[in-house]
Amino acid sequence: MMQSHPSPPEAQALEPMKPITKPSSARSTGPEPDCCLSARLGRWAIPCILLAALLWAYWPTAYRLSKEWNSQDDYSVGMLVPFAALYLLWQERRLLNRYSPKPAWVAGICFILAAQGVRAFGLIGLFDSIERYAMVLTLWGVVLLTTGWRIFFRTFWVLAFLLLMIPLPGAVHNRIAYPLQTVATEGALVTLEVMGITVDQHGHVLVLNDSIEVAVAEACSGLRMLTAFVVVAAFLAYLVDRPPWQRIVLLLSSLPVAIICNLIRLVVTSLLCLFVSDKVGRSFFHDFAGLTMMPLAVLMLLGELWIMSLLVYEPERARTQQPS
Repeated sequence: MMQSHPSPPEAQALEPMKPITKPSSARSTGPEPDCCLSARLGRWAIPCILLAALLWAYWPTAYRLSKEWNSQDDYSVGMLVPFAALYLLWQERRLLNRYSPKPAWVAGICFILAAQGVRAFGLIGLFDSIERYAMVLTLWGVVLLTTGWRIFFRTFWVLAFLLLMIPLPGAVHNRIAYPLQTVATEGALVTLEVMGITVDQHGHVLVLNDSIEVAVAEACSGLRMLTAFVVVAAFLAYLVDRPPWQRIVLLLSSLPVAIICNLIRLVVTSLLCLFVSDKVGRSFFHDFAGLTMMPLAVLMLLGELWIMSLLVYEPERARTQQPS
């Protein structure tokens, strides 16, 4: 009896295999779920509460600080520093969105407690400057507590920029103002003598051609220009795309720029007092000169950046400019 053997696999008709498909997760195009919205609101609730508590705790300090900005011309630029810091943070918004906040609870709380210790020292010793610096340190602690170390380090220079809104302590102010006043007086003396004008110096008073007296008071020391130009240089150094050392040089150069601009103001004022009238010279010093020195300082800083770009060879930039 014959048995039928199965045909080999090659002889069997091959059936087409059905592709294996994985279930695709359909993207939701509807409105955002309530859980995600509540989580996002909850993430912003803690920083808002902490900032409100910070404002409430330091309201007297901030109020006295604003009064000092309005009463002392040397530190009036401080009122612009918070707005400049907000602008710098706005410029970094796309980069900061890449980092997810990871609150550093322990480090942030320790930072805030340390800042309160600094504040207590300022309150006990009646040091307004220390109390104001403690306000900025407390803000640093709030940022560290709510966002974590990565965002804190990314925004550290903006946070450090806020220190420029605090007026210098009295002892530091006196140590800086008097030397600046002396440098301004002697610099104007030398410049006017080079121009052929007879000048006699009596302390901080210059006598021009034995007839006109120009007093270089403490307000003429250039400290107001120095504080303003430091803020402008720090703001510009953060915005420009330059190596760190060039930014540091730009920031440090704000001191000679302030001295040069103040010297120009004193020389022009002396010439107006001598050849026009004392009233015109004083009007120029208090009104017009203040408006012209800031653009002049900005041009000097930009010129410094241009000179550094010419003198320093940058291999990376040269490679990118080579044709492929």
